[in-house]
Amino acid sequence: MTLNTPDTPYELAIDFGGDQFPVSGSRPRLSWKPPRSATAPDEEYELQIHINGQPEQTGLVVGHLLVDWPMRPLRSGEQIRWRVRPRDAAKASQWSDWHAFEAGLLDADWTASWITPADDPQTTHLPPGTRPARTLHATFSTPGVVRARLYSTALGVYEAFVNGERAGTVELAPGSTSYDRTLYAQAADVTASVRPGTNTIDLVLSDGWYRGQVGAFRKPAGWGELLAARLELHLDLNDGTRQIVRTDEHWTSTSGSITRVDLMDGQITDLLAARGPELPVLVDAVTAPPIDWSPAPPVRRIEDLPCRALTRLQSGAWIADFGQNASGWLSLTDLGPADTRTVIDHGEHLDPATGDLTTTHLDIQRPGDPVTVFVQHDEITSSGAEGETFEPRHTVHGFRYARLERGDAPLDASDLTMRVVHTDLRPTGTFSCANEDLNRLYDVARWSFRGNAVDVPTDCPTRERIGWTGDYQVFAPTAARLYDIHGFSRKWLRSVRDDQLDDGRIANFSPDGRRIKLHTDERLDSMTGSAGWGDAIVLVPWLLYETYGDRRALAENWDAMVRWADFALTTARTARHPSRAARSAEPLPHEEYLWDGSFHWGEWCEPKPRTADGSLIQPAQNWMETDKGEVGTAFLYRSCATLATLAAIADVLGRAPDSARYARLAQRVKDAWCTEFLDDTGRTTVDTQASYVRALSLGLAPDKLRDAVAARLAELIREADTHLGTGFLSTADLLPALVDTGHTDLAYDVLLQRTTPSWLAMLDRAATTIWEEWDGIDDNGDAHESLNHYSKGAVINFLHTHTLGLRQAEGSVAWERFIVAPVPHPSVGWAHGSFDSPRGTISVEWHTEDGELHLAVDVPPTATATLVFPDGEELTTGPGRFTARRG
Repeated sequence: MTLNTPDTPYELAIDFGGDQFPVSGSRPRLSWKPPRSATAPDEEYELQIHINGQPEQTGLVVGHLLVDWPMRPLRSGEQIRWRVRPRDAAKASQWSDWHAFEAGLLDADWTASWITPADDPQTTHLPPGTRPARTLHATFSTPGVVRARLYSTALGVYEAFVNGERAGTVELAPGSTSYDRTLYAQAADVTASVRPGTNTIDLVLSDGWYRGQVGAFRKPAGWGELLAARLELHLDLNDGTRQIVRTDEHWTSTSGSITRVDLMDGQITDLLAARGPELPVLVDAVTAPPIDWSPAPPVRRIEDLPCRALTRLQSGAWIADFGQNASGWLSLTDLGPADTRTVIDHGEHLDPATGDLTTTHLDIQRPGDPVTVFVQHDEITSSGAEGETFEPRHTVHGFRYARLERGDAPLDASDLTMRVVHTDLRPTGTFSCANEDLNRLYDVARWSFRGNAVDVPTDCPTRERIGWTGDYQVFAPTAARLYDIHGFSRKWLRSVRDDQLDDGRIANFSPDGRRIKLHTDERLDSMTGSAGWGDAIVLVPWLLYETYGDRRALAENWDAMVRWADFALTTARTARHPSRAARSAEPLPHEEYLWDGSFHWGEWCEPKPRTADGSLIQPAQNWMETDKGEVGTAFLYRSCATLATLAAIADVLGRAPDSARYARLAQRVKDAWCTEFLDDTGRTTVDTQASYVRALSLGLAPDKLRDAVAARLAELIREADTHLGTGFLSTADLLPALVDTGHTDLAYDVLLQRTTPSWLAMLDRAATTIWEEWDGIDDNGDAHESLNHYSKGAVINFLHTHTLGLRQAEGSVAWERFIVAPVPHPSVGWAHGSFDSPRGTISVEWHTEDGELHLAVDVPPTATATLVFPDGEELTTGPGRFTARRG
């Protein structure tokens, strides 16, 4: 291995995912970290590339971030090794280590048929949640092989096995996409599993995201009626020839041990179940989109958590506590004698009176409909064979506790393990400080995101498990400080584009298994197109450009951004809230830019108003009818301050006319918001904490009124006894808004508040993930709504940007310029943290001693840091380590 010398690039990568090895499409982009000796982001580098072991090809490129593929397009299955070094005319620089990847089986080269189990349960009209898995099977003979690549995908969730050995480590393949437009395949090295002579291939197939239940109301996904799989095994033989085994009419289907399975409900496995008869398959009975290769890392089993406590109830059931709310499943190694049946239910909370598992807080009911009872239920029946283990890999659960029943058979905690399962994101950020409450909050918020990063960014890993757009646009800036979310986000954004409605609206969640773009549900249709939710199509690509320098993320989402913005502008112009229509029959001139006449979720999950005795105050107005024009117009400005961001995006993409248009619109929307919702004294008409946070953080308040706006925000917080009053859309910006307007002590008072509503109240009530509601567990110990919703955990970005003091400079791309401006406070005497930026690792350490601030900063190559001390002094420094002390 090459040492990381000052002249050596390192951490070579491509912009595609993969399992055992990276797998690309035909034109991957190349990235690497610059050598320590690099000084400018536009330096030249030499590339050396080997394709299929052929003589090297060389190229010369500028820059090191997401460099376009410099050679011919890659062909299916080609193996690539490449390395890079700085181009230095004065001396020979040292090459980096080699990086290897392979091109996947490209769509045009697939020759396999789509095959469907002939006994697919859809043909017997079994409802979702009651269907078994099916096994697709084939045998093949081969002489000795030197290399074997298995390419596979499915409409459904699948596992592939060669001679009984599982192919790869991906879980829940092929992942969640908008299956009418996008489908990804997986590649696995199965060379060690193929043997000379007769071999078997088995593919276990279940409903998954494709045809299983979706959302809180457990409605069936509408992507298709029949499950199907497509597979090719490419064998390079000892004699230099190639053999391909593919799905076709010679395969068979059969029932197996998974007798009932649903991704949401759970999995029932009977190891005594007789294997069904071998039946022929249906060939090409489905319509599928072209096969592609994902930019995201896969879902994997990330870590194991042991059972912390195992308690037996009077009923005879056992309660297993794993100490952490997470996504995954339970592994059970002792299944008991033959015919022992173990029943397992999963949840987030225990009844405070009985100590038994309770999930009623996750039940849901729509007016006029029966209650949808929350279920996460597994069962396993043992065959008595030695070494049997139960792992329900065709489902996934959100849980901390498991309730197990198995009659009088014994159970031991050592036999129980929680497999933590989510997308295998690369960690990029660290943070710790002198305040242990804040360290714990940081960890809890990080766990909450992990539990909701299961192939797509979900709202919760329990009740709904769908990719709500508002939740992710709120948390994405925080997520980008915790993990490399580049490919994960690009994958999800493709589904957001796939699901966009013809009129430009963005679906509330993507991938949208309910397929609202087909207008099949009048109620869902009427609630689609909300400010703060649909804006994800603008804000997330912009984040990817700012954080990773990905111009393509802007280009591939540009049309969807424009269509969304035009929908919002058209709706603002043509629809009015009834309260404004009652005020004047004709719209006032500024109303053309008020987005108030269509549905908005608004400032979701604000603290519930209560009387002095703590009882809930019932709202005087129906929530659906409440005027949310302040929120809608504010976010129209943001998509007009993201139409001011869209204007900036247009400049990046070379769309000058669009840039000028959106800049003008941004100003008009801002003026309209100020005219309608802000008076001359700096008070908003709704007079809520959230409205003042928006006025400050989104730049809506005129400069002359910012102090007054900030003062009113501070006044409202003090009137609430230093409790916050914000919900989904503004909580992440509350503390920065306070600190940046001179209210540092108040910001920390809110952050360290211990009574509800607050973050530390969650911790004091034993939260291990962030709750959906501020009072997710009440004074009586009863749970309410989801106990794993990451949105409010976005507060930990404040720990990075203000407590630690590390943030990217305005206008900087890919951390070329950043600011270090710690905000010391008596409650935090020191802070350490780092961020693995595209240019290298930035680290910041500070502590206070005898009234002095001691600061140390590591600046990576090609970056510049501006250090801002508490007295306002600024220093600018280039790459290297910088230390300073200031009184």
